[in-house]
Amino acid sequence: MSDAPAVTLTAEGPVARLTLERPQARNALSRAMADALEAALARLATMEAAHAVVVAGRGRSFCAGADIAEMPTLAPAEAETLAGRWQRIMDGFAALPQVTIAAVQGHALGGGLMLAIAQDLRVAEASARFGLPEVTLGFNPGYGIARLLDVAGGAHARDLMLTARVVDAAEAHRMGLVTRVVPDGGLEAAAVELAQQVARSPRGGLAATKAITADLRAGRAGAEPRAYGALRAAPDAQARIAAFLNRRRIS
Repeated sequence: MSDAPAVTLTAEGPVARLTLERPQARNALSRAMADALEAALARLATMEAAHAVVVAGRGRSFCAGADIAEMPTLAPAEAETLAGRWQRIMDGFAALPQVTIAAVQGHALGGGLMLAIAQDLRVAEASARFGLPEVTLGFNPGYGIARLLDVAGGAHARDLMLTARVVDAAEAHRMGLVTRVVPDGGLEAAAVELAQQVARSPRGGLAATKAITADLRAGRAGAEPRAYGALRAAPDAQARIAAFLNRRRIS
C-alpha cells in the first residue's frame, strides 16, 4: 500500500494550492481522501496570509467521483454516514475565509463535479468533461444537490442528474457550472492568474462577500448591509477609499 498523501497543501504568498493526489485512481474520493481533505480544510482556516486557494487534481482528471471500489463494503447506514461526511467537507470549502478556485482538467464526475461546484469559481480546460452518472448505477447524488441547483439553475441541474449525460466545458460554461474555459495546456497559468487577481483584494472584503452569498443561498437576508457597514470602517477599506479619492494606485 502506498504511503503517498491523498492531498497536498502548499502556499506561495497569498495563494494556496490544494491538490488531490490519487492520479492512478483519477483522484476518486476515498475515505482516506476524506481524512486528508478534512485536515487540509482545518489548516486552511488558520492560514491568515492566504487570500485564495486553487483546488486541483494531479494527473489526467480533476476527480472521477466516489471511489466505487469502496461501495460494496458499505451497509446502507454507513453509506448515509459517509455521504453526510462528504456534505460537510463540501460545506467546509464554503466556510473558508479564502476564495476557492477549482482548476478542472479531464473529468469532474459525480462527487468530483460536486467538489468543483463547492468552490467559489471554476476554471476548466476546453477538453474537460462534467457529469453526474449516479442514476445509471441506481442511486442519487448523495450530497450537493442544493448547491448544484443554485449554481447551474434548476433545469440544467435536473438535466444532468436525470439523464446522466456528460457535457463538455463549453456547455458546462453555458450552464453556469464553469466560470471560465481556457485552451488545453493553459489551465495552471489561468487558475494561478485568477487566484492572484482575487488575492490582490483585502482578505476581509473577500471573506465577507463570500459569506454573504452563503447567507443568501440559505435565505438569510440582511447580510449585505451588515457586512458593508462593518467593513467600510476597516483600515484596508479606508485606505483604498482614500487612494481612490486621491487617484493613487495601491498594488
